[in-house]
Amino acid sequence: MKYIPFGTIFATVLLVLTHFAAAEQAATKQAGKSPVKVIILAGQSNMEGPAVVEGTGKNFNDGHGTLATLLADPVKGATFKHLRGADGKWVFRDDVWVRYQRERMPLLAGPLGTGFSVYGDPIHFGPEWQFGHVVGDALNNQVLLVKTAWGGKSLDVDFRPPSSGGQVGPYYTLMIAQVREALANLKKDFPGYDGGGYEIAGFVWYHGWNDFCDAKMVATYETNLVNLINDVRKDLQVPKLPVVIGEMTGPWRVEANDTPAAAVAVRRAQEAAAAKPEFKGTVLFVPTRDFVRKAEDSPHPSHGHHEFGNAETYFLVGDALGKGMVKLLQK
Repeated sequence: MKYIPFGTIFATVLLVLTHFAAAEQAATKQAGKSPVKVIILAGQSNMEGPAVVEGTGKNFNDGHGTLATLLADPVKGATFKHLRGADGKWVFRDDVWVRYQRERMPLLAGPLGTGFSVYGDPIHFGPEWQFGHVVGDALNNQVLLVKTAWGGKSLDVDFRPPSSGGQVGPYYTLMIAQVREALANLKKDFPGYDGGGYEIAGFVWYHGWNDFCDAKMVATYETNLVNLINDVRKDLQVPKLPVVIGEMTGPWRVEANDTPAAAVAVRRAQEAAAAKPEFKGTVLFVPTRDFVRKAEDSPHPSHGHHEFGNAETYFLVGDALGKGMVKLLQK
């Protein structure tokens, strides 16, 4: 077993506690107007948030592709500057709240910032960070992002919607339950909530890896996704709920021309589901394939299923999903 110095462990724990103490302190008021606009961010591990904020050494490929490295880039840095304050600290945004109930782990709830990943530490993030900035900039309302994401979960089995027949997926059931729980506990989770009500305003689906690995699941992905949208709308009682479908990413770069046929099929299924006539004006497919960066330019070159943990990839995915949601909300 590798020995980790106590000082390193203590410093890491202190960093985590300081980070979330700052977040909790910032959450004591409602900065945006009521009703609170609630947007659900659903999917699997890429939605959970494996992007790296900062880190050096061999565990992070000498910092390649981390957010801190990108900020220091003379060309790219300006794109990310709103995420870090003049004091050098990562910015928390009071008018956007995030709630993420991880499986068998403590609840994460507070103002938008780094740290709302499955790891529960301040050095990881997912699409929610930039998504929240885009939506927060567009709305005067308080925004609540409810993350319902679990790694390694298929749409065909784990998220299987009721209309697809057979056994309803346990993570579909859990997703709906967590949304209802978030709405019932607004004041508890966010003490600054002014009691002015809420509106379920949107649903984002960023998913695809597990289904692309199984030919039978690939064949039913489009039907299952259509059913998922209809069933979420029914169960949450929002018949025209705006839905954004994020294209499945993965480790494949456009210029490499190496995307497996099954992954292409899932992407086409996602786009076809959004294009259904009955969804016109309320469901939008958002391409993301151009956002994947090289493995060697990323913190985790061996984690292809997580787009190598590249911060730029996840920032751009969140940005595109956010712009897609704003487009639907403005209709």
